Amino acid sequence: MFQATGSSTSSAQNPNFPDFLDIQPSRTPNNFLVPHLQNTFGARAQEDAIQRYGIAGRVWEAAYALLHYIQPMSSEFEFDPPFISSSDPHPLTMIELGSGSGIVAAAIGGKLPSKDDLIIATDLPEVCPLLRTNLCSGPVLTVRPLAWGNVQHASDISSEFFNKDRRLTHIICSDLVYFPDLLAPLLRSLIHLTSPPFTTPSPRIIISYKIRSLPKETPFWSAFGLWFEFSPLLTRANGQTWERFGSSLFEDTIFVFVAHRRPHSYQWHLPSDDSDLLNGIGAWGTVSQKGDDTFESLLLMAMDDASLQ
Repeated sequence: MFQATGSSTSSAQNPNFPDFLDIQPSRTPNNFLVPHLQNTFGARAQEDAIQRYGIAGRVWEAAYALLHYIQPMSSEFEFDPPFISSSDPHPLTMIELGSGSGIVAAAIGGKLPSKDDLIIATDLPEVCPLLRTNLCSGPVLTVRPLAWGNVQHASDISSEFFNKDRRLTHIICSDLVYFPDLLAPLLRSLIHLTSPPFTTPSPRIIISYKIRSLPKETPFWSAFGLWFEFSPLLTRANGQTWERFGSSLFEDTIFVFVAHRRPHSYQWHLPSDDSDLLNGIGAWGTVSQKGDDTFESLLLMAMDDASLQ
């Protein structure tokens, strides 16, 4: 969620306890209740977790949208694409980045159709105790440390879980695009996880996102779009017209994107410098600065849709 999950290049200060931290537990929006998750992730549990783990202990708003995608409030809702479909590779193997309190991973663990499927919840090493407390680790759900941009953490997960019979099928991200210092490490981890030996071809990336500061967040999307194709999740109820998910049930500032790695990007040089990565150096096989305008186009379309309602 919106918790700072850190990276190998982050400052010495714990990113989950930024200066002047003053946050309160979130409330489930629009009477959207997840009864079997309330005791572990409700307001009282969040209060305790925030005291011990800072930002990581709160359930942030975009998570609720993602929960509705994973476990819809009623059977009348359809999604394109569905969260899990019969055409997905099996077994399903998902990694969630920046799992925080673990509410999204818990919902996924209850949704996986086979005992051979797996969701790996990850966060900073110091947040993993919170995940292990909140999640029932077992055959389909486990917890591992993965700081963004940390190649060793990613390699350890690859060595432990991935082989010729299991590859990564989904990457889950909920409310992760916020602190400017963490945008390049987040993108770096997404590139690592969509490269061999994790998987071939690219897994589906699902990103729930709430706009908080466009000037600070847009550089991520500009660089992300160079390496990944992405589009908004669509939904409809009772066979009505398809619309962007989040535009009516949740705030207009909440999006869920579905992304895949651009096939030709496997031939590009991944720069070691974070500034170069965000400025598009190496993308499209050139050293010039560049960016992608997919996010800006989607944002303008969303604004047009909102003005018509």
